[in-house]
Amino acid sequence: MLTDESVSLWSLDLAGQWRCALDPEGVGEVQQWFRQGLPGEPQTLALPGSVQHQGLGDPVGVDTPWTGSIVDRSFFTEDRYAPYREPGNIAVPFWLQPRVYYRGAAWFQREVEIPAGWSDRDVVLSLERVHWESTVWLDDVLVGTERSLTTAHRFDLGRLSPGRHLVTVRVDNRTVIDVGPNAHSISDHTQGNWNGVVGSLTLTATPRVRISRVRVMPDVAARSARVKVDIAAGSAGAGTGSVRVSARRFNVPGQHEAGPVEVEFEAEYSRDLGERGLTSGGAHVDLDLPLGDGALTWDEFQPALYDVTVELATVVDGGEHHDTVRTVFGLREVGVEDTQVTINGRRTFIRGTLESCVFPLTGYPPTDVGSWRRIIAVCREHGLNLLRFHSWCPPEAAFVAADEAGFYLQVEGPVWANQGAALGEGRPVDGYLLEETRRILDAYGNHPSFVMMAHGNEPGGRDAEFLASWVTTWRTSDPRRLYTSGAGWPAITENDFDNIPDPRAHRWGEGLESRLNGRAPETRSDYRQWVESRPRPIVSHEIGQWCAYPDFDEVSRYTGLLRPENFGIFADFLEQGGMSDQAGAFLQASGRLQLLCYKEDIEAALRTEGFGGFHLLGLTDFPGQGTALVGVLNPFWESKGYATADEFARFCGPTVPLARLPRRVWSADQEIEFEVQLAHFGAAPLDADVTWSLRDQDGAEVGSGPVARGVRVPVGNGTRFGPVRVPAGLVAGPAQVTLAVAVQDVAGARYENDWDLWVYPVAEDVAVPEPVVVTSDLEEAVERASGGAAVLLELDAASIGNDVALGFTPAFWNTAWTKGQAPHTLGVLHDPRHPAFRQFPTGGTTDWQWWELLKGARAMLLDGLPAGLRPVAQPIDTWFEARRLGVLLEARIGAGRIMVSSLNLDPNPDADGDRLAARQFRRSLLEYLAGADFAPTQTVTPSQLATVLR
Repeated sequence: MLTDESVSLWSLDLAGQWRCALDPEGVGEVQQWFRQGLPGEPQTLALPGSVQHQGLGDPVGVDTPWTGSIVDRSFFTEDRYAPYREPGNIAVPFWLQPRVYYRGAAWFQREVEIPAGWSDRDVVLSLERVHWESTVWLDDVLVGTERSLTTAHRFDLGRLSPGRHLVTVRVDNRTVIDVGPNAHSISDHTQGNWNGVVGSLTLTATPRVRISRVRVMPDVAARSARVKVDIAAGSAGAGTGSVRVSARRFNVPGQHEAGPVEVEFEAEYSRDLGERGLTSGGAHVDLDLPLGDGALTWDEFQPALYDVTVELATVVDGGEHHDTVRTVFGLREVGVEDTQVTINGRRTFIRGTLESCVFPLTGYPPTDVGSWRRIIAVCREHGLNLLRFHSWCPPEAAFVAADEAGFYLQVEGPVWANQGAALGEGRPVDGYLLEETRRILDAYGNHPSFVMMAHGNEPGGRDAEFLASWVTTWRTSDPRRLYTSGAGWPAITENDFDNIPDPRAHRWGEGLESRLNGRAPETRSDYRQWVESRPRPIVSHEIGQWCAYPDFDEVSRYTGLLRPENFGIFADFLEQGGMSDQAGAFLQASGRLQLLCYKEDIEAALRTEGFGGFHLLGLTDFPGQGTALVGVLNPFWESKGYATADEFARFCGPTVPLARLPRRVWSADQEIEFEVQLAHFGAAPLDADVTWSLRDQDGAEVGSGPVARGVRVPVGNGTRFGPVRVPAGLVAGPAQVTLAVAVQDVAGARYENDWDLWVYPVAEDVAVPEPVVVTSDLEEAVERASGGAAVLLELDAASIGNDVALGFTPAFWNTAWTKGQAPHTLGVLHDPRHPAFRQFPTGGTTDWQWWELLKGARAMLLDGLPAGLRPVAQPIDTWFEARRLGVLLEARIGAGRIMVSSLNLDPNPDADGDRLAARQFRRSLLEYLAGADFAPTQTVTPSQLATVLR
């Protein structure tokens, strides 16, 4: 809410230098620091700011009292972490590490000069964002204590005499209420447990009778808004007066004004004052403000905003009092139609990502609009339309930026009541959540971007009944948004939508049985059974969580408070494994696999007719919870170099063409048959042509055709065409081809998406060439190779004794926080120019044609082989282990040569399919072994080779 009282005449900016003293023992109140001044050598600190960001605090140690659960305790116990537990060399692997750490009370003090003209006004101290509890004294008098994590702390200082006064603020960042140690509002997993005050710090002289709250309730159908005005006054009451309201559209072309409308009131006739938290002398007024036929609605395509001015004029005891408040709103209604979310009556599809309060440079969230504009712009470039604030509420600036951009927000209370905390058991967190919800709705409720709210994240305790009451209470109080019990669970009937974790490609604990690991590649899977299971929209909770390897070049970006000492540990582990020169290649290969998995995860949601949407975890890396490198962007919302925003937005956006393919691998004599589905959640229906094309690896078109001409595409994702048949014989194989589907509307806009496919020659038995020996017995392989033969040793997975879980997908979240959930690897790195792949087109990273080779396979540990031996195909191990792995390696042994494979090369059809890819790879491998190109440069001994079975 913006107010005219913020002008310099009635406001003092307190930003600047404050005296500061730390109080780790909590003795300041007993010793009355507010009365006698701060002790010790005077030091100054800038507010807004935090003590840690400005270098005040203690060095991090093994016994630092972190705020947050540490699931993997190996840092404290294992020998390999011993160097990082040494004083002066402390480096923790589980989250970003502050340069200094402080947990306790900090005192801030300064003098202020109260102008003479303020003597007949009440003075309010406002601290925009405080972490966590603040206590204020004026001169030597206690004013009060505030503990909100979500809204400004405000202190009524009363009427002050002109001249100099001493303001003392004590901020304590210890746990005030157990909201859960991992809540992103307080945890070291994300922003860090900072201490200080950020954003605006002001003293404001307020009129005797003032506007205390304005709520604007839009009515899209009537093209109007009800403006609900609360008036606060002292014991003399609000008197008799009037409220005048007008509005002006200000951010889209074409001027539009509404009003003014005016209502007179007498304070004694005000109703329900206690329910509104007003004093007995206050008042409440409702005004209906017609906006007229020229009013524009607000949404992601046209974010029309209105500046509302509310003017109060009142007479109390013969004296006139005036106040003016401005607020911004949009003509927007969010609702539910069957199982989908609607904005202004039009179905939409939520495409969200998490924002977990990760700001490494400062350790606290930005309060300037520009920073949030940038974040939202990056999200829009990647085709998203929503930010979910996981267990925290952002500052006002985030709402302002989202309003401007037409971007949706899911806001949450500052609670993750789990891992020891719980809801619904009568603990203090229950009441605190209700307090914080009221504060959030009062402070930010007018923002049209605020379309969804959850109490917080993944609760524990007897939460269902408590949260059912929470949903119904706040929906009744403020129906301007959709409410759900919690992000993750519980899915209760009171919810407007369910934000649940089940409809996604990989769920917690599924490991190698998840869809992308356990089922042959296709693009037909969807979540229709989930949609049919309930009458409410489903927004999938935290889909993805696919990891990429650390980007060690990113370390130089951390120039502020938080440092990636974890990356230093992981780089050391990689160097100890003899692979530090491969870090960049590991990043690229794992990143491309990560992108591939995100594409299929998102498309499965878009394929589901009637689905509500998804929240990614995430577009950016999450530096906590053991280090979860799940983003195509780093924590600074910057590219990591292996994916572009344009590439991502092809499969994630308002309009996305989809191909429903039964398989990814085809024989050259097969028609490629598929259905086309259009997920179109744009501003209006499309009139368009839909076409397909097939391109080779050089981008040359080898075939194309129409899918539909001049079709009307309604808003939704139920439009399908087909089957479409691509004739056999366009590609003889072996070849990688790209199927593209394009939608061209009459206005000239084009939407295109694509899928890589593989075409192999007609299947035939793969004969073993005469010079090559194939065996699965190590002793036989050594004997034949030592005698001069070219040998293919096909190791059965059961013969390899290590515990590395090799999968198709990259690791889920990270192996530390999940306690070693499978898979442990992040794709297979290989050189596509290696002649072993001559008849098996591949790009150097894991792609869908590798699925048959990897299912049921096992990685070999290569620690016992010569350091210079690099495998032909190398699984990338989790960064916590950095083991040297291989699934395909070649070497000289004795007078001969050997290729060792732990891939699944079985060419015979099985329950998963005809195994065309496995057969083709085996053919390519055998041709290589039979030719002159098979000339390994590294030599191994029989005893060395035997170590791969460990």
